[in-house]
Amino acid sequence: MQHFLSFEHITKEQLQSIIEQAVEIKRNPQLYSKAADNKGLLMFFQKSSTRTNLSFQSGMNQLGGYVVPMDWNSSNFSLSPIQYESRYVSRNSDIIMARLKNHADLLELARYATVPVINGCCDKYHPCQALADLMTIYEVAGTFSGVTLTYVGIHNNVANSLVEGCMLLGIKLLLVTPIINEPSWDQLLMDNALQSGWVEQLDSLQDAAAQSQFVYTDTWIDMEFYQEAFYQEEKQRRIKVMLPYQLSSSTLAGCTPYIMHDMPIHPGFEISEELVESEHSVIYQQAENRMHAQKALLLHLLP
Repeated sequence: MQHFLSFEHITKEQLQSIIEQAVEIKRNPQLYSKAADNKGLLMFFQKSSTRTNLSFQSGMNQLGGYVVPMDWNSSNFSLSPIQYESRYVSRNSDIIMARLKNHADLLELARYATVPVINGCCDKYHPCQALADLMTIYEVAGTFSGVTLTYVGIHNNVANSLVEGCMLLGIKLLLVTPIINEPSWDQLLMDNALQSGWVEQLDSLQDAAAQSQFVYTDTWIDMEFYQEAFYQEEKQRRIKVMLPYQLSSSTLAGCTPYIMHDMPIHPGFEISEELVESEHSVIYQQAENRMHAQKALLLHLLP
C-alpha cells in the first residue's frame, strides 16, 4: 500500500507515469468511466477549498466511484485520538484524501490507515497542486528536459512540493521568495535541493524570469487567515514587502513566459489582472488539470 503525502516516497518513473496517464485520461475520459467502479473516496476537510473539493469529487465520480465528504472538525477525529478513528474509517472506504492544517496529523492518519491516504494540502506540502502544475508544464512544453520554472512569492507548502517535484523530474527551479512561511519551512529539503543543482534561490524576479519558460506565483496571505482581524498587521507587512515582486508586464521587464497561479487569485496583489487573462496565461488550464492529475493519482493508488 502506498500513500501520497509528499513526493518523498515516489520514484521518478512513477511520477512520470502518473503525469502521462493524466494527459491520456484528459484526452480520452470515456475510456476511464468505469476505472474506479464502486470504489469509495473519503474526503476530510479541515481547511476551506474550491479546487481540491471540486476536482476530487468530479474526478472520482467520472471514474465511476463515489465520494463521501466529511468535515474533520465536525467528526469524531476532533474528539478521539486519530489512530482509532483512522482504523475505523479505513474499513468504510477504499482511499482517503485529507486536507488538514497540520502535517503531523496527516502523518498520524496515514500511519494507522489501512487504505491509501492522499495529502490534499497541509502546512508543509501541497503535492496534489504540484502534480497538476507539473502536468501543465508537460502539456505545454511537451517535455521536462531543458525546462526552467520560476516560483515567486512566499515560500510555502506549494513551494516545497514544487522543489520536490522539480528535483525528481529534472526541472530547473528558481525561487524568488523574500518571505518564508515559517510553518512550511523544511531545512533538510532545502539543503538537499540547493545541493542538487536543480534549485536556486535568486533575489531578482527580472533575472529569474529572463531564464524561465514558466513563471508561477501564489497568494501572499494564508487563506485561512485572510479575513481574520488578528492577522491584518501581518497581512499589511507582507503586502508591503511583496508588492515589488508582483507579477506584471512591468516586473517581467519584457519577458513573456507562460504564467501560472494555483488560485485563488488576488488581482492587484501577487499578480496583475492583465496577466491573468493574457495570452501567455495557463492558469485555467493548470486549475482544470487538478482533476485530471488526481484521476491518474487515484488509479495509481487504488487497490
